[in-house]
Amino acid sequence: MLLPLWTSQLRTARVMMDAHTVIGLRMLGFAGVIDSARDEPLRMVMEKQHAFAEAGAEATRAMWQGQSALRAYDRALAPIGRTAHNNAKRLRARRLS
Repeated sequence: MLLPLWTSQLRTARVMMDAHTVIGLRMLGFAGVIDSARDEPLRMVMEKQHAFAEAGAEATRAMWQGQSALRAYDRALAPIGRTAHNNAKRLRARRLS
């Protein structure tokens, strides 16, 4: 039982690191230090809504299928983690202004 819990904790830590990277890079973009797309503020809001809606749907499906709370958590974390990771990757490619 410890390995699934540990794996879940590692996934959570990765999402936290990616989120921290995204926040920092977006702030640098808003400050004009790095290039930033004009629609970045809108994109920031829209993608969160989509990721969290998908996360809620995944958690609900897992619970309806009788899966464990840890599995429901992992399924809910996946779309949020995917979005954060893709954003971090995209924003790291920005150049200094």
